[in-house]
Amino acid sequence: MRVAIVENTGNTAHGQVGVALAEAGAIIEQYRPYLGQPLPESFAGHDALVVFGGEQSARDDATHPYLPQLCALMHGAVEAGRATLGICLGSQLLARAYGAASHIGTAPEFGWVGITRLGADPVLDALPRNFTSFQWHSDTFDLPAGAVHLAQSPGAAHQAFRMGRAGYGTQFHFEAHQNVVTEWTRQFPGQIEAMAPGWIADHHARHARKAGAQADTAGLALARAFVAQI
Repeated sequence: MRVAIVENTGNTAHGQVGVALAEAGAIIEQYRPYLGQPLPESFAGHDALVVFGGEQSARDDATHPYLPQLCALMHGAVEAGRATLGICLGSQLLARAYGAASHIGTAPEFGWVGITRLGADPVLDALPRNFTSFQWHSDTFDLPAGAVHLAQSPGAAHQAFRMGRAGYGTQFHFEAHQNVVTEWTRQFPGQIEAMAPGWIADHHARHARKAGAQADTAGLALARAFVAQI
């Protein structure tokens, strides 16, 4: 199993996705186009594609000129029937790849948030109808034409969707287990305090006790279910 991973920012944590891929014995090839590393012409030599998040928006072509190419590559992978996963920014790019509009700064969410699963799906069925996952985003998107809407939250209606056989976008960071969240809190105190005042001093520890373990369980179950589609 050969899996391409595209990182869109420094210190990207593979988290629960990395755990599930390691369990499956996947061979990982990483791409970091934000550093100027070129993307391939296609991912035809890979069995799956995973695109992680980043601080940029899905429309920041001026500062991240590789984004249109990455969208085209995600579209090609989904249309070829390869298991494809976009998380946070990755989900926004997948929606863009299929012609959907992006909405910048209209749907901020941060912290462990309750999410409701919709309908039935081979991957999302790994989760209970109501589950908790970590969020860190300000943008959202319209559902692309033909998408299957899979999850919603009060703050952002389009939390998860599927294109084709196994093209998945999740706005929520199900990969971010508690150790990842703790590291983000250490690395980005200014950005977090601006978005969620009081998180570092009080909310992080309190919310981790309440929701962290539940989110970790859901995240690993979802990661394993996605890997099963490869």
